[in-house]
Amino acid sequence: MSGERIPPKGRGAGFNPPNRFERQHHEIELETVQDDAEYLEGLRRPDTEFLDDRSRTIVAENDSPDVGFEASVNPYRGCEHGCIYCYARPTHEFLGLSAGIDFETKILVKRDAPALLRAALDSPRWRPRVLSMSGVTDPYQPIERKLRLTRGCLEVMAEYRQAVTIVTKNRLVARDVDVLADLAKDRAAGVFVSITTLNPAMAAELEPRTSRPSGRLAAIRTLAEAGVPVGVMVAPVIPGLTDHEMPAILEAAAKAGARTAGYVAVRLPLAVAPLFEDWLERHRPDAKDKILDRIRSMHGGQLYDPKFGDRMRGRGPIADIIARVFKTSCRRLDLNVQPWPVSPAAFRRPPKDGDQMRLFE
Repeated sequence: MSGERIPPKGRGAGFNPPNRFERQHHEIELETVQDDAEYLEGLRRPDTEFLDDRSRTIVAENDSPDVGFEASVNPYRGCEHGCIYCYARPTHEFLGLSAGIDFETKILVKRDAPALLRAALDSPRWRPRVLSMSGVTDPYQPIERKLRLTRGCLEVMAEYRQAVTIVTKNRLVARDVDVLADLAKDRAAGVFVSITTLNPAMAAELEPRTSRPSGRLAAIRTLAEAGVPVGVMVAPVIPGLTDHEMPAILEAAAKAGARTAGYVAVRLPLAVAPLFEDWLERHRPDAKDKILDRIRSMHGGQLYDPKFGDRMRGRGPIADIIARVFKTSCRRLDLNVQPWPVSPAAFRRPPKDGDQMRLFE
């Protein structure tokens, strides 16, 4: 059994690739534990660990010119959704962990996120601008149902009329429709629901712990009916695997109430590339070479090109076809007719108790 792997069930990644910052990497020789049924079962079905993140700030600044936000709030690091293509996986390596199974089973939780956000908005150094939730990992991953940290941050934002745009793959966002609709009255909230495929079986393989596509479309409908601006992100577009679904995804989202749309080509930085290759070998072996060749054709012969702009859309004939299909579909469906309406103009700090007493004086 030496050299073999046991891909865990219900997870996206099939293994833990080495951490690029660590000199040593531990590989389990399965032949040494083949008689330990309990240990092997643990490898097949790893539990999720939730670890306290003691960060002292919550707002992360961004200066990348091809990312549509200046600042973001991330209540969680790592993501139990387990999307195999997730570009954020390598961020776990900064924590001494792996971008593979570790990323989706060792989740760092910022339990003080709402309090840290309040402190940031109260600071005289705060410059009102739209916050993104989440710039790295999904703010509505499964543990949010219990911990409600994203909900707590939104309630703080409602007090300050702080503008927020959310990107998520989870229908749980509809739980917070009351707070989002309240903010939307001041043009201070909007949601992008990310959809990769409409095929539930493929979604279960690509994104094992996200909401199924029908649930995400239902969330779009709930938010739109409540007056919350809603968009759809066709993301990621994987050439040779999901790119043919773009028109159908856009149409389904538009029928559900989306009025804005965007897309992002698949990005495979650093350890994400071997993880994705391993996933193809396990789930789409016959199409593996075709898919990888098409991805390379969009990135100058490489699986990933970090150049700003190109990394999001790619270049070359296949990238051009995807762009034309997107533009044509949006025109047909009346998507992107109006600009995204979320604005920081309504921001204001609520009065403190002392301020209220001075009013009476």
